[in-house]
Amino acid sequence: MKILIPPSEGKSTANQHSTTFRETNSSFAEPISKILDSLKEIAPSRLTKIYGTSTEKSLALHELNLNIFDNHCSEAITRYTGTVYKNLDPASFERDSKDYLNQNVRITSALMGLVAPDTLIPNYKLKMNVLNLTEFWNPYFSGILSQEDLVIDLLPQIHRKAYTKTDNTIVINFNVKKGEKIVPAGHFGKVIKGKFVKFLVENRITDVSDVISFEEDDFTWDNTNNAFIKID
Repeated sequence: MKILIPPSEGKSTANQHSTTFRETNSSFAEPISKILDSLKEIAPSRLTKIYGTSTEKSLALHELNLNIFDNHCSEAITRYTGTVYKNLDPASFERDSKDYLNQNVRITSALMGLVAPDTLIPNYKLKMNVLNLTEFWNPYFSGILSQEDLVIDLLPQIHRKAYTKTDNTIVINFNVKKGEKIVPAGHFGKVIKGKFVKFLVENRITDVSDVISFEEDDFTWDNTNNAFIKID
């Protein structure tokens, strides 16, 4: 079983290991190198569009990315610091839960590939919606995930395009019902998503019926909409 979660834009810049990314012998080293080759060809005038920030910051992020193989690392679960990860609260896990987390959760990174929480990764910045990265990663991600008996997809729409779903896939959303309308839960969707993954990890869930038994912050499973829904 694999539980797919997105990376976060928020990242710790601290490196907890002296190991360089090159020394980790990443199984995705080849596709990562291809992405870096594509980045090298980007004209400086286009970098602001790639990185979505000012010229000065874009140049700094570009240099950071191009040098990732020589940069030091932290475990992915501590590198990412966004809302999902804060509410997942991995520091609170006991050993069995940590083992479950590392075995079953995968982070769909636009630059790092499919990342286990204990994978050593450098700091970087790259979104999935540039350079046709969803198409680029699709054969890699699809080949790996097709071997799983169950894939729980908790991804945003753009990341869902980075692999091809099969009968083994359950796509789960977090929505709010306002009157007759059902809309995405927005920022609070990230909060409840983190709590949901925490629930899966702490209870070491493997059965689909247990997956949808989650109830917290007034979110309950709605089979019709294939989502956890909160009535506002």
